[in-house]
Amino acid sequence: MRLSLDVVVTDRAGKPVAELEPTNFTLLDNDQPRKILSFRRTDGAVGSRFDPPVEVILLLDAVNLPYEAVTLQRLEVEKFLRLNNGQLAFPTSVFLFSNQGLHVQPTPSKDGNALAKMLDASTGTVRARDITGGVYSLAEQFQDSFRTMQGIAENEARKPGRKVLVWIGPGWPLLTERFFIQSNESRQNYFHQLVALTKQLREARITIYNVAPIVGVTRELYKGYVKPVTEARRMEIGNLALEVLALETGGRVLAPANDLAGLILQCQSEIGPYYTLTFEPPQPAEADEFHSLRVQMSGDGLTARTDTGYYNEP
Repeated sequence: MRLSLDVVVTDRAGKPVAELEPTNFTLLDNDQPRKILSFRRTDGAVGSRFDPPVEVILLLDAVNLPYEAVTLQRLEVEKFLRLNNGQLAFPTSVFLFSNQGLHVQPTPSKDGNALAKMLDASTGTVRARDITGGVYSLAEQFQDSFRTMQGIAENEARKPGRKVLVWIGPGWPLLTERFFIQSNESRQNYFHQLVALTKQLREARITIYNVAPIVGVTRELYKGYVKPVTEARRMEIGNLALEVLALETGGRVLAPANDLAGLILQCQSEIGPYYTLTFEPPQPAEADEFHSLRVQMSGDGLTARTDTGYYNEP
């Protein structure tokens, strides 16, 4: 079995770097050098004979915020889509996640005006979330959101090329209260979900970015769950947080701001040349054996971002 990683290399200013050679890269698997079996460079804007241009997916989360904040998000997304007279730099899809499910446009487009018009016409499907259900409502938000992420990964895996998913919203509840995990069996179940989703996201070649408006709630709680889960008994539902998944895919969590159009532009500015490395994992000693991944760069001020790990299978 071989695994492929999409790697973005940036300079000190955070700009993607092109024209690097295989000798610039050292792939570390559990801190041990791993032989790079294949290497290719791709211009994210124009693609290559292997890959189409990078697809940008803007997901407007209308499930995990009150209606007023959702309205702000929609207006900011429309503002972004209409920049530069509606001429988008990358093929872009707009997903609307509401209590009606996930609404997806048929095909990616670089016509921002048409996408903005489509999004505006879809706002009738958005209703404020029900905040009266207590912990049951929170659990439902989590399940609906997590299943949506699973569905996106499953569908995008059928399409070639790299995708940048910008999830617009604070993400689903972390369900940190102790009664949400009551047994070793439930920990095992969530662990299997984590293993399956991280594999799906890698195979779909999805990098997640998370942007959100300022809504008066802290977004620091996820930082307690970024440490890799190496075994089921250490599993917490917080390990499935949107922000944690973003970091694990080599993406970023941007600081909250109400200028969401500016945050989306910041995410887009990091799309440029990228590198695809292929390697063969070592033989694991057991199922779902976690391996950390890191790419070291030779070159002054260069930083690489990619998947932070994988679960190895016999």
